[in-house]
Amino acid sequence: MNALDRLLGIMKTLRDPQQGCPWDREQTFASIAPYTLEETYEVLDAISREDFDDLRGELGDLLFQVVFYAQMASEEGRFNFDDICNAISDKLERRHPHIFGNAEAHDSATVLANWERIKRSERAEKAQHSALDDIPRALPALMRAHKIQKRCSAVGFDWHTLGPVLDKVHEEIDEVMHEAQQAVIDEQKLEEEIGDLLFATVNFSRHLGSKAETALQKANDKFERRFRQVESIIAGQGLEMQSASLAQMEAAWQQVKSRE
Repeated sequence: MNALDRLLGIMKTLRDPQQGCPWDREQTFASIAPYTLEETYEVLDAISREDFDDLRGELGDLLFQVVFYAQMASEEGRFNFDDICNAISDKLERRHPHIFGNAEAHDSATVLANWERIKRSERAEKAQHSALDDIPRALPALMRAHKIQKRCSAVGFDWHTLGPVLDKVHEEIDEVMHEAQQAVIDEQKLEEEIGDLLFATVNFSRHLGSKAETALQKANDKFERRFRQVESIIAGQGLEMQSASLAQMEAAWQQVKSRE
């Protein structure tokens, strides 16, 4: 028995109506979905830490999610694991005509252009005629904004120089401040303007060749690393963060920054 058949067999046993695990038998597509997201982030975390021993286990956990969905779908007569494998194999062959067909592509730019053209054709076949069709709403907001903007750019709806992009960021900052300085703040309107500012910032990041989601993750990591050192410095002064003054914490923050 190969490793994959073993895993599929374990999953089938766990879902067995008589002898299976009570918890596994109770699960549905909707109940498993949050675990899938969690496992995906754990894979990404292991990659960012370059912990390949951990990554092996996390990839197994993520694969188990796919096997879980396949088993539930098979029980309902919808599809099985082989159907999943065949679907992705068909897609990969279809989207790589320069490898599995007669098309030519000698650089990555041509490959990506062909990829987008094929995806547009696939969306048309599904009666998805907007460039924004099939972008998952469940994506993290920064990632979804980047994807929306990239799709719009692919059809020519984009600025071609950085100036107007930066101007839009400044414009959105002004609009946020206008709402924030009202005598009676309209919370809904303020939230809308903050959203516009974030969207414009993602666009600015994209035009600079950076993904806002990745940039913010790195900023989070940097801030966390520095803040933990601030806590250590404050503790070394015999203080607790709650009792330290802002000036003391700022001094510690600058000390941490000067070390880097």
